[in-house]
Amino acid sequence: MRKNIVAGNWKMHKTHTETLALLDEILAKKQDTTTEIIVAPTYVNLKAAVDKIAGKGITVAAQNMHQTEAGAFTGEIAANMLTDIGVKTVILGHSERRAFFHETDALLANKVDTALKHDMRVIFCFGEELKDRQIDNHFNVVEYQLRDGLFHLEKKDWAKIVLAYEPVWAIGTGETASPEQAQEMHLFIRNLVAKVYGSDIADNLTILYGGSVKPDNAKEIFSKPDVDGGLIGGASLKADDFLAIVNGF
Repeated sequence: MRKNIVAGNWKMHKTHTETLALLDEILAKKQDTTTEIIVAPTYVNLKAAVDKIAGKGITVAAQNMHQTEAGAFTGEIAANMLTDIGVKTVILGHSERRAFFHETDALLANKVDTALKHDMRVIFCFGEELKDRQIDNHFNVVEYQLRDGLFHLEKKDWAKIVLAYEPVWAIGTGETASPEQAQEMHLFIRNLVAKVYGSDIADNLTILYGGSVKPDNAKEIFSKPDVDGGLIGGASLKADDFLAIVNGF
């Protein structure tokens, strides 16, 4: 049975002190919920976050990970470095990694394989840009990203996969994706996975929406049958906003 997840991607925000303060506020204000809450601080604050929230109903994720086990890759982080400090979930393929660091689907397929080898859960991000949506090519783009990044996996591997659909055109562009557009794409994604892996995999697959979810639109977006939660950016940096989104279910 698929679960509801709200994940906060903190990107390059929050010092060590600020990270602990935000976690304290989230812990103090969060209500009992069946929704899994995930936070993804920057690398230097991961261990402190793990220690702070151990056993308190919040999961810590990494924002990225290198595809090799070890080596001369200055500034990179390996999977076993994450798992050794208690981080078992990693975000891969975020639109900013694809755009600014030129990560390809082939590279991401290697990263996924490495994460799974280390028994990590992967939040796999993908989505079309504005130009793709404008020429009605958005379904093709999403299908190619999934096929090239994930469709080499075996059925058993999908127990460790969470999908995060990011309509890049609806993030910081002034354009807005409607809940109906989110549902349309999420249904397309679920049907695509069902065609390749079967309905048992697709029906149990958590698909998150990453298109500027805010407290005032979360409830409507999360009410859609194929939207299982959100990957939250800026709104996750304020405890009240983040928890309002969590409470959108």
